[in-house]
Amino acid sequence: MKTIRRIILNNDTKVLYGNDCIYSEINNISSKYKFLPPVEPSIIVCVHLNYRSRLDELQRVQPEAPTYFLKPVSCINSHLGEIVRPLGCKFLNYEGEIALVVGKTAKNIDLKKAGEYILGYTIANDFGLHDFRDTDENSMVRVKGTDTLGPIGPDLVMDWDYKNKSIKTYVNGKIVQESNTNNMIWSPEYLLTDLSRSITFKKGDIILTGTPANSRPVKPGSIVKVEVENLGILENTIVEGISSLSRGVGAIPKDSKHIRSVSLGSDNK
Repeated sequence: MKTIRRIILNNDTKVLYGNDCIYSEINNISSKYKFLPPVEPSIIVCVHLNYRSRLDELQRVQPEAPTYFLKPVSCINSHLGEIVRPLGCKFLNYEGEIALVVGKTAKNIDLKKAGEYILGYTIANDFGLHDFRDTDENSMVRVKGTDTLGPIGPDLVMDWDYKNKSIKTYVNGKIVQESNTNNMIWSPEYLLTDLSRSITFKKGDIILTGTPANSRPVKPGSIVKVEVENLGILENTIVEGISSLSRGVGAIPKDSKHIRSVSLGSDNK
């Protein structure tokens, strides 16, 4: 499969083109390089609930059609990037996901031809800061859009067939989420087709396709990995922020029954 990786090497941004995540340009280099997100989207759209196990866990009824929220591009992060949990917050949840990457301008597309508009896929971890769930329930702006909470990568993989692929999330080496893409309610092509009725997508734009059950909070020092069959592994470390989001302006982080029901899922007793 053809793959793309973006890196910073010797202070220069490089776009590498390879096969099966093997890149001849960096095979023999001794210098360390920094991963960048494999694409630079102008918009990130996320589906709320798309795995049956997540619906069951939250005791939700399957909606007639998918619902969505936006994740600002300012929160995008990369493989091996640090995920910052702001000081005073405690409900920072992982959500292992697959990211669809749009390949060309898509508007009012035909479902049967949706695959022609998909450049490829990469791995995402749709971190959520649920301390602001009560405040931002509708918009999810701070819940999903706080800086660093949108890691993707390490590679963009083209010609990848999403059907019947395993998806797993690990925290400190322990599997905490595990499912199969066959358990998605709506396919990636369906999501793109549906959204293209309202939004004009451009090359590089991203749609996050949902997470399975067992999204849970993680603490600073935790290493979180998302592994998707034939896509690779996205790894990030949780760190404590040096400052609080509460400085006498706006909403403050909260702890409530509703927040715990979402953040802790079936562990909320």
